[in-house]
Amino acid sequence: MITGELKSQIDQIWNTFWTGGEPNTITIVEQLTYLIFIKDLDEREIRNELKAKRGFSYTPIFKENQQNFRWKNLKEMDVNARHQIFSNTVDGIFPFIRSLGKETSMFAIHMKGASFGNYKPSVLDQVIEKLDNIDMTHQDTKGDIYEYMLSKLEGGGTAGQFRTPRHIIKMMVELMQPTLEDTISDPSVGTAGFLVGAKEYIDKHNDITLLDKYADHINRKMFNGTEFSSTMLRIASMNLYLHGVEEPNIIDVDAVSKDNTVTNEHTLILANPPFKGTIDKESISPGLKNVTDTSKTELLFLALMLRQLKTGGRAAVIVPDGVLFGSGKAYKSIREEIIANNKLEAVISMPSGVFKPYAGVSTAIIIFTKTGNGGTDNVWFYDMQADGKSLDDKRALLVDEDLFTSFSFGNALETMDLEAKQKLHSKFNLPQIIDHYRYYKSDFYKKMHSENGAVLQVKDLPENLGFNEFMPETITHDYSNRTSQSFLVPFKEIANNDWDLSINRYKEIVYEEVQYDAPNVILERINSLGNERNSLVEKLRINLN
Repeated sequence: MITGELKSQIDQIWNTFWTGGEPNTITIVEQLTYLIFIKDLDEREIRNELKAKRGFSYTPIFKENQQNFRWKNLKEMDVNARHQIFSNTVDGIFPFIRSLGKETSMFAIHMKGASFGNYKPSVLDQVIEKLDNIDMTHQDTKGDIYEYMLSKLEGGGTAGQFRTPRHIIKMMVELMQPTLEDTISDPSVGTAGFLVGAKEYIDKHNDITLLDKYADHINRKMFNGTEFSSTMLRIASMNLYLHGVEEPNIIDVDAVSKDNTVTNEHTLILANPPFKGTIDKESISPGLKNVTDTSKTELLFLALMLRQLKTGGRAAVIVPDGVLFGSGKAYKSIREEIIANNKLEAVISMPSGVFKPYAGVSTAIIIFTKTGNGGTDNVWFYDMQADGKSLDDKRALLVDEDLFTSFSFGNALETMDLEAKQKLHSKFNLPQIIDHYRYYKSDFYKKMHSENGAVLQVKDLPENLGFNEFMPETITHDYSNRTSQSFLVPFKEIANNDWDLSINRYKEIVYEEVQYDAPNVILERINSLGNERNSLVEKLRINLN
């Protein structure tokens, strides 16, 4: 997350576009992305030139007659001459951008629609000058800047599409722990937030040697997605490119249509598919209708994910609450398919304010593994009540910003005492969600807990029970206690409830007894207050006379 001066610099650039007459948020993001991309190309060329002096060979990005397209030369040009290079649709810089990449790569295909916004020379001049003052030599900084720009799009979707808050993405990635062996997909890729989150996790949990060994896989095969908006295709491709993925595999197709034939290809899916959308029944892939006969996109996407995953593949998906308890045949059939014919791992209920101010819809995260032959035994339910921000339209941050930003990377709570953790937890449940789920999936869990989640009395060294790897209160938690936020529900009980996955169906509510005074005591108190009021009124009347 960017703060301070850097954030102020980006805001100034943003305002330059606004005051220059560009009101469209997506267009500003797209145009800014092109400029950052152009700057990045020249920085890469400069690095290659320095390497060449030490004997390394490379293929130049810019040919001899394209040197005017390099950032270092653009920023020194006359304002009008530079504007001419940007607005030239035949021999200018945008035809050059469109020619980059291997002709057969998805990146090159999506960039063919890249074009200049045709702003006034003075607007372009101000933006380039401000952008040049920002140090973007580090990949993390570049990615953070891009994510900040995309945050201005937050919620601005259509047809039930809402950008997923960054901290929810980070939590989902931490829960799934992607590896270098994974092929990761988001069938409703949007700006590629989930894929970028997975790339950041991969970068932080593997050393340079391993990343180099898997470079080809990372650049060409690991990151996959589908999208049918040409603008989003370009933004997603550039977002991944700027985060170090050279040829992201983002396909231009309506994910649930007949045209999408991807089957049994991915090992991990992270997604927030569109809510409440519908699609023409004739265009739906027949294989999806066999699982859930509906035109509702939130159900079709779940069927699509089961088809696209390899056996053993995992998925973490955000769904609207209706998917969890809808009584229609299509709702029940997709829930039964996931629970009975595959392995449902977890349901994390989220508070309705997570997508505010753009939508107040209640949602949940479901985590499942494709098996094709069942395997669900117990399902872990978590009742998220606080995500670190206020749940009103302001979405104000309620916890320390550094902790909110870094909670998913490392042991952010390691040095806190129990009282401090409890105080933090009342505003921010995400660290506990990650710790509980990881513990529940670890080998340590079965040493300390019975099948229904109750705590066992075990005598063993703390390190043999996981105390070195998880928070103590996670290990000693009673997962059979349904009055808590974190508990288990067995397969049979869910089946008997018609595959209902609503947390309210299984959570036990504890009512606090409140003692009230007897009616005659309350009446006496009211009379006493009335007499006191009358007395004060009389005194006031006397003083006025």
